[in-house]
Amino acid sequence: MNTIVLVGLAAVGVAVLTGVYLFVAPSGRLPLERRRPVLVERPGMLGRGAAAATSALDALLRRRGRSASAGIFERAGVRMSRQDLVFLQIIAAVCVLAAGLLLGSVLVGILLAILVPILTRVGLAMRTSRRQSAFADQLDDSLQLIAGSLRAGHSLLQSLASVAHEAEEPTSDEFSRVVNEVRVGRDLGEALDEVAARMGSQDFFWVAQAIAINREVGGNLADVLEGVSKTIRERNQVRRQVRALAAEGKLSAVVLMALPIGIIGFLAVVKPTYVGAFFGGLLGYLMLAAGVFLLVVGGFWLRRVVRVSY
Repeated sequence: MNTIVLVGLAAVGVAVLTGVYLFVAPSGRLPLERRRPVLVERPGMLGRGAAAATSALDALLRRRGRSASAGIFERAGVRMSRQDLVFLQIIAAVCVLAAGLLLGSVLVGILLAILVPILTRVGLAMRTSRRQSAFADQLDDSLQLIAGSLRAGHSLLQSLASVAHEAEEPTSDEFSRVVNEVRVGRDLGEALDEVAARMGSQDFFWVAQAIAINREVGGNLADVLEGVSKTIRERNQVRRQVRALAAEGKLSAVVLMALPIGIIGFLAVVKPTYVGAFFGGLLGYLMLAAGVFLLVVGGFWLRRVVRVSY
């Protein structure tokens, strides 16, 4: 019995010593992450199909050359590639066409499919307008920051980099692009002129001209930028006053444009037979087409009336 106890104690001791050795002694084995096989996540059938479709669209767009859509994306600040946006438009057009067919009208489905690229272009135009307005509102503060950096002893490129780090979007994005382009060898004047064209800012074009003249003839660039900033600030005040005075006309245009659509929607809910008469024959479709055409013409006319150039 004592012999069995001694053997058991010896076995336990050997086990403990073995565990301590394995825990303390350096291991020559491969790490756990190296012993596990590398798991490569492969896309599914839907992902492979989407990738193939976008690749085909990219090849088609490349054969057509650089179109104006690339400039639209840059002005709108959209980082999505052209082929991805076109692919999404095709998917959306197919979905709304299917929805129109489910509603029992082929013409409605076709009209909805046609509206997809139109609404996409309108959305990009609205995003571009908001981005350009924000850039114009931030310009005077950006010039003050550049002038302060120049007075502190920084170079012009360092001052532009400070604006890229401190300013808000879209100013930060545009100045970061200028700094990166200059660092890879592009002329500063060309980069600034391209920003002015992309943002549609006559004020920033003056800034670019002032910087170009200062680089040729010399002088205190900080004082020049402060003077330009003062002029831009006064122009921004006038711009805000004009925007406030034109707000009533813009609101009236929105109400007039939304009123027919709202009435049709209300009648479709309250008395569907009134609206259903338009989809009962060729005459109804012609009346709908004429109404949409007149609504579009009236929208463009109202937009021209409420737009003020300054």
